Amino acid sequence: MVINNPKGILLMTIGMALFAFADTVAKLLLENYPTLQVVFVRQLGLFAGVTIFMISTKSWVGKTSHLKLQLLRGVCATGSALIFLLGLNFIPLADATSIAFVAPLFVIGLSHFFLDEPLGMRRWFAVIIGFLATLLIIRPGFQQMNFGYLFIISAAFLFALRQIISRVIADTDVPMTTAFYTAYVSAGIFSLFQPFVWQSIKLNWDLIIYIVYALSAGVAEFLVIRSLQIAHAVVVSPLQYTILLWVSVYGYIIWGVFPDTWTVLGASIIILTGLYSLYRERKIKNIGELNSNNLGL
Repeated sequence: MVINNPKGILLMTIGMALFAFADTVAKLLLENYPTLQVVFVRQLGLFAGVTIFMISTKSWVGKTSHLKLQLLRGVCATGSALIFLLGLNFIPLADATSIAFVAPLFVIGLSHFFLDEPLGMRRWFAVIIGFLATLLIIRPGFQQMNFGYLFIISAAFLFALRQIISRVIADTDVPMTTAFYTAYVSAGIFSLFQPFVWQSIKLNWDLIIYIVYALSAGVAEFLVIRSLQIAHAVVVSPLQYTILLWVSVYGYIIWGVFPDTWTVLGASIIILTGLYSLYRERKIKNIGELNSNNLGL
């Protein structure tokens, strides 16, 4: 496939804007509807997208060499989506998004233990600093402890675990196959709870909001997948941090709330440590490739 970094950048940027929009709409819906219902509708967007893709292309994308891992990844995706929305019931969206940025730091630590990837002192230091920065956002001891923050950290850990699984299956399963299992596993699990929690949609306006919510989340997922397919990951991955900018703007427009100084500072440190870790990973990979080429000579 031909690499197209400019298009990948555009798709990733739009995807992050849509993800932020979906999270903002989710917080609005959570004021009147159960969490399990809201997250179910969100996953339906991806479910519908994958299904439409298979029908339109007359293809089956469910073939996998790692069925158990795909199912496990789907469960992790289900858990992270649910726990994140549970956290949104208790804390501001910008705070939740900022703390969720520790997920890449979790990935670094987990990859060391589960994938035997080398991890030097510099990256360990970056991981530790990133986790300490979350304390600037949570500020335990300076305000009443809100367990919503623990929900978000747990969601970030599950998200990181699913990313580790993604690395294992990436050599044999295409992104659309992974999207298929994420959509069908999560939608299947959440559908089991709907007879017990579903509340009738009260207004036609709410129905429109639900539809837009599902579509934005589903389209965002596909844009991110496509971005990573056509562009270098090292180019587009840092753009995932722009989601904080989008949720801050949306939050200010809807609730008149902007992240406070401590949240901005904490988020900035987390983002910088994540970018530094990405830089070190790329540098080490380049050195390894150079050494391999030299040995080949």
